[in-house]
Amino acid sequence: MREAQIIDGMIDLLVETIHKIGVRSKRKVVGGIARDIEKVYGKERLLVDIAGAAIEAPGGRVCDVIFPVAGKEKLAAIVKEHRAKGTLERRIYQVMRGSYAGHYRRILPKLLSVLEFRSNNAVHRPVLGALDWIRRAFETGCRVVPRNGVPIEGVIPPKCRGAIIGKDGRINRISYELCVLSQLRDRIRAKEIWVVGADHYRNPDDDLPKDFESRRAAYYNALNLTSDARAFTRKIQAELERELRLLNAELPRNDKARILWRGENRISITPFQPLPEPQGLRSVKAEIGRRWPMTELLDVLKETALDTGFLDAFETSASRVALSRGALDRRLILCLYGLGTNAGLKRVAAGCPDVSYEELLHVGRRFIHRDALEAACGRVANATLAIRNTAIWGEAGTACASDSKKFGAWDGNLMTEWHVRYGGRGVMIYWHVEKGSTCVFSQLKRCSSSEVASMIKGVLRHCTDMEIQRQYVDSHGQSSIGFAFCHLLGFELAPRLKAIARQTLALPHPGLRACPICFPFFPASSTGRRSSRMHSGLADPEAILRRFARARGVVVGPKT
Repeated sequence: MREAQIIDGMIDLLVETIHKIGVRSKRKVVGGIARDIEKVYGKERLLVDIAGAAIEAPGGRVCDVIFPVAGKEKLAAIVKEHRAKGTLERRIYQVMRGSYAGHYRRILPKLLSVLEFRSNNAVHRPVLGALDWIRRAFETGCRVVPRNGVPIEGVIPPKCRGAIIGKDGRINRISYELCVLSQLRDRIRAKEIWVVGADHYRNPDDDLPKDFESRRAAYYNALNLTSDARAFTRKIQAELERELRLLNAELPRNDKARILWRGENRISITPFQPLPEPQGLRSVKAEIGRRWPMTELLDVLKETALDTGFLDAFETSASRVALSRGALDRRLILCLYGLGTNAGLKRVAAGCPDVSYEELLHVGRRFIHRDALEAACGRVANATLAIRNTAIWGEAGTACASDSKKFGAWDGNLMTEWHVRYGGRGVMIYWHVEKGSTCVFSQLKRCSSSEVASMIKGVLRHCTDMEIQRQYVDSHGQSSIGFAFCHLLGFELAPRLKAIARQTLALPHPGLRACPICFPFFPASSTGRRSSRMHSGLADPEAILRRFARARGVVVGPKT
């Protein structure tokens, strides 16, 4: 498992590096253009003035007719701006090529020597042939090679061949390698090309149940779905039509939503006013503050362990245990306290004279691991849900909300990435919280990984007795593919769409309107197998969703 994680980290590094080459090159070129060129405003009006002056004096000289209307400096600025726009892509490519040849190309031989790429689709195997050719060509120092024996079809897009293949038919090796790496990145992200020994980038067939064809009915029954694709589609269309008609009937009576008839954004939503804090909750908080004004976290952790017995979830990975149960429980609580507060085991041991750092480190290595922590958190959450007074807090319900938060982390952590939105290096913690603010599941994720996959994973694999039927997320936790899989898995996705004003509606059939918008369509067998694998907990949702990374724009009808 550790080897697979290391391979995944190497692939992530390869994908991120290829992306970084293009992004940094574009930023550098665009920044240079912005510094060198001052945008010329009013070119349309200037063209009209020049045309009028030329018509009035068709036989005059340029310096006598044109320059009084548009000066020589302004015309030179217009020409310079036009030339810069026409050569933007070429300049970006030249910077990419220089950056790759001068720096990034040194790591490519080592990565390709330890990673074994494969594909189950013959369409993408020319890229694998190109990688094999690049491995063999590293032994030679030639920058330009003949075209014979070099994979071209299915590797180099037609628009890029002019920059890679010279007029004499020979191929520039550096440009060819850069093109192959770009094609490799796109196919790895969609799992069209997989890597031997990896986990997240493993063979996509391993994400599917092997006995799906023989046990098709059992898998569909577990999902409460019909195996008849036409019946399933008709049901979806009927439900979609019913909801659209309900929206059409209720929208005029809704004072919080308006439809605009001008501009690109047609939907206007009035923000809700926050509800006041209930008087009962205010009284409960005041009484708790009066009775326990200064409660230590260590005391809370100890009382929770006594009430729930979550320490029983921590079992040793060794063959036997020499410590007494009391001593073991005490050291487990100290270890959990040091890890949970980020104080560290050394600082905790310094405050307990009868326990050394080595003893706490031994207990942490032998007893505290991910599965045990998940089981312990599940026991605490179940105890919280069971002891809650419904007369005060209400029923637990079946709704849950989820979101992520960024935490800083050292570069030595393989999951550490630069966060594009928040800035800085770190990791993300994704929480699932029920209606009463109790966390039912938490997970560690990379900054660039899909929040949709983390949302689905939390709903399917939370270790509590709660049944989640509706999941609330923000704009990052939803997608078209996410809606589809949530429906197949039997729970409702309720996102808070930040770009609600730009949303479009899908119509189920042409009869509902003259120009219908058809919903994305995927083969029933494909989604059924992948949904069954996720439902059974045998496949990572993120690995499943990678297969649909390039299928989001697939439609079966006109789009408006």
